[in-house]
Amino acid sequence: MTIVLETIGLAKQFGALRVAHDIDFRLEAGARHALIGPNGAGKTTFVNLLSGRLAPSAGRILLNGTDVTGLPQAERVKRGLGRTFQINALFKGLPVLENVALATAEHAGFGGEMFRGIGARRDTIEQAFGLLELLGIADVAMRPVKELPYGQQRLVEIAIALALQPSVLLLDEPAAGVPSAENRIILDVIAQLPEAVAVLIIEHDMELVFRFAERITVLVQGAVLVEGTPAEIAADARVREVYLGERHS
Repeated sequence: MTIVLETIGLAKQFGALRVAHDIDFRLEAGARHALIGPNGAGKTTFVNLLSGRLAPSAGRILLNGTDVTGLPQAERVKRGLGRTFQINALFKGLPVLENVALATAEHAGFGGEMFRGIGARRDTIEQAFGLLELLGIADVAMRPVKELPYGQQRLVEIAIALALQPSVLLLDEPAAGVPSAENRIILDVIAQLPEAVAVLIIEHDMELVFRFAERITVLVQGAVLVEGTPAEIAADARVREVYLGERHS
């Protein structure tokens, strides 16, 4: 299989505090991969390193075979790395369609023109609307984002990430803050994303993880404890000990 994202000896320290330690990780093209671990395991730090929000203290990051370790976030996005955050960052006063169309225009290289009128480029609008249809939220295209339930706002954020046409999509707790009745919808949508997009999801809800992932990596204290299939992870005594210890702390 083609490896679209890889880290080699990735490490991060803040003074004496080590938050990521010699992480070797590989994400295959089209993968549905989950990153799990107890609170404080370093999951979001790892994603921040991948996306360029944090610079590593040591190690390398390869995106589609190219070393991007020293590149800023925006350049990694251009090279195919998309990301959502634990807390969404949307233009909540604008319609859903305009939020996604802005991202579509930015990817096409004329983002600034969109602020002069959303109807200026029909192809951009059509692409944005197609993404809303893909995610099952085309019926709210003209509603301001702030009027939507939080679960639908998370889907808008995913649509924006997809508008940038990533080969790798990092989803940092996409169901965070979403009522249980809606988080299954979000996971079902994520599971149906195009196979060309490799997805790495960071999630606390183990039921969602085991429904979604084909492969799981477990982080503990900034290092990889184990990686395997969902069945292998569920049967691993070390993983059970980590989570039982968290529940009883």
